Amino acid sequence: MMNRVTQWIPTLAMMLVSLISYIDRNTLALLAPTILKESGLSVEQYGFIISAFSVSYMIGNPVWGRLLDRFGLRVGMAAAVFFWTLASTSHAFAAGFLGFAVARAALGFFEGATFPGGLRAAMQTLPEHLRGRGMALSYSGGSLGAIVTPLIVTPVAFLWGWQGAFLFTGAVGLAWLALWVLVSRRDDIASERFRASLRTKSLPPGWRDRQVWSFMAAYALGCQPLAFVLYAAALYLNRAMGISQVDIGKVLWLPPLGWEVGYFIWGWLTDRALRSGNPLPAFRRLLLVSMLLSLPLAATPFITSFPLVMAVLFFAMFVAAGFIIVPIRYATHAYSADHAGLIAGLGAGSWGAMVALTMPVFGYLFDQQRYDQAFLMAALFPVAGYIIWWWLNRDRELLPAAGV
Repeated sequence: MMNRVTQWIPTLAMMLVSLISYIDRNTLALLAPTILKESGLSVEQYGFIISAFSVSYMIGNPVWGRLLDRFGLRVGMAAAVFFWTLASTSHAFAAGFLGFAVARAALGFFEGATFPGGLRAAMQTLPEHLRGRGMALSYSGGSLGAIVTPLIVTPVAFLWGWQGAFLFTGAVGLAWLALWVLVSRRDDIASERFRASLRTKSLPPGWRDRQVWSFMAAYALGCQPLAFVLYAAALYLNRAMGISQVDIGKVLWLPPLGWEVGYFIWGWLTDRALRSGNPLPAFRRLLLVSMLLSLPLAATPFITSFPLVMAVLFFAMFVAAGFIIVPIRYATHAYSADHAGLIAGLGAGSWGAMVALTMPVFGYLFDQQRYDQAFLMAALFPVAGYIIWWWLNRDRELLPAAGV
């Protein structure tokens, strides 16, 4: 029984680090009204600061995926969290546009290790039949961080100012590093490499491989509703529905809760899919269901009930979790577990790139009050993701699962 419990500790540590990463990245968004007022920054400058994070995050994901695959979790995650803790803390000393932009870019690059580390921990320390739920656990810290940031950071900023909030995030990062010193002593973490499954390709994912592109398309396009709800929900509720900032703050944790629940439901479903000899048909069905369930998001502008709108946003983030877990489970089954870090980096990096492209478009549509077009666009991205994934895998077959 003890072995069954302790085998989850590394994945739980990765869940905590993803939670910390989302607290770090969401603190600026939460405190933006106060920071912009005190620093004299314009909203346009704030937008460029966010872009600095997104571009660095896009680059950092595959870079850190490669580094973790090469040097292992123990050293790689310690280095990444140490430097992003410094970057997060440096926000407290930023005095203008350039200072915030540099701090934000550094944070984005080093936080690129978050999900590559989480996926690699699940692949490296858990048996085949538990990896879907392990991925869900390690990734769930992101959604949990989006839920708890307003609850934790708001009182800290109230007591010690917005600078104190960033010093607090630095202290949390240092606490995780102390925990990691203990956890990373385990044999399944300390070893730089681990034995890959013979059933999978020994070569890393390559740009000429259709499976790589199908994975990135499903992840990047299918998860666009996730970014749309995260970044645009508050604006829609305020501008289109007239909900006050205070009331928005009371309920905006609800949609990320759907994201959190979705991770575990889709993780369980993918573990069940791998019980069959060839899981590709099951993955295809799960992605098809995810695509169809994404469509109700388009009806949001036509709903006048505030509770019903919140329910639709909750459901949209629940469904979007399927476009994270299912494509990743597909990719980790298609390729050697030795390349888990790179796989996670390609997925999160491609999503970050697509977010950088789509959010300005969503912003323009919101400025024009064309909410119906914005929500329709967000709902149709998963359709495009599924079609591309299906087309590139129409004549493919994944090999039967085998234990590592």
